[in-house]
Amino acid sequence: MHTEYIQTLHPQEGKTNKRISLEKYTVIREQLIAILTKSELTHTQLMEELYASVHDTFQGGVQWYGETVKLDLEARNVIERTNTKPVMYRLKR
Repeated sequence: MHTEYIQTLHPQEGKTNKRISLEKYTVIREQLIAILTKSELTHTQLMEELYASVHDTFQGGVQWYGETVKLDLEARNVIERTNTKPVMYRLKR
């Protein structure tokens, strides 16, 4: 079976992000968007919610994939960081 990959992006210019399984990317992306549809969250809250929602079925490091996909979604302008303290994450309007 052939695994498809996606080159994820990084929001900071000049930095490159990881190339990961498209299947894993899609699972994490859908979960992050679903979580952020409900409310703005801190980084810790976001990663805890993500872990709680997929850890029973996901193969791999949930936090590692979560961070990689979160950065990609920021680079693609799907989610954004607020200018508040602490920083919150939300879907971009």
